[in-house]
Amino acid sequence: MKTKFLIPLFAFFALAILLGVGLTLNPKELPSALINKPAPHFSLDLLNGSGSTFSPSDLKGERWILNVWASWCPSCKYEHPIFNEIASKTSIPLVGLNYKDKPQDATRWLAQRGNPYTKIPSDINGDVGIEWGVYGAPETFVIDEQGNIIYRHAGPIDPQILESEIAPFFPQLQTLFASAKG
Repeated sequence: MKTKFLIPLFAFFALAILLGVGLTLNPKELPSALINKPAPHFSLDLLNGSGSTFSPSDLKGERWILNVWASWCPSCKYEHPIFNEIASKTSIPLVGLNYKDKPQDATRWLAQRGNPYTKIPSDINGDVGIEWGVYGAPETFVIDEQGNIIYRHAGPIDPQILESEIAPFFPQLQTLFASAKG
């Protein structure tokens, strides 16, 4: 008779422990199964409507940044000046994957805020985002010379994240921060 009452009690404590552990996790630190693996292949039309396409293999041999953004994304407004600064002060290839966005809205948004991107593939349906494990905009990836994803950040990039997490992958950014401090 006593064990009949202990089972729900143990179940309650087990559930409380699991929920307690879950509350300590940082949702911004979403794991990516793609780190140190080849970047998923895609070929998408560019936003500018030129009929040209972009594929990650176009930048094989170069280290580059992929920024997933959209005109409907409030956090993208916050991080956009940082990408404008990277573009104006370095030659790092910066690809802006326009995610689930209307081309006319994205074009207008860039006209108002500046265009830091060297290429802007348009992922209207979000299929490429699914392949890359994108949870939502913004997300930023660093891809190495061999075409492997070596870093991923979910959420907006701020100056601290740029300096502490992304700059170590790019000597140009490290030099930029060193000269700003000196």
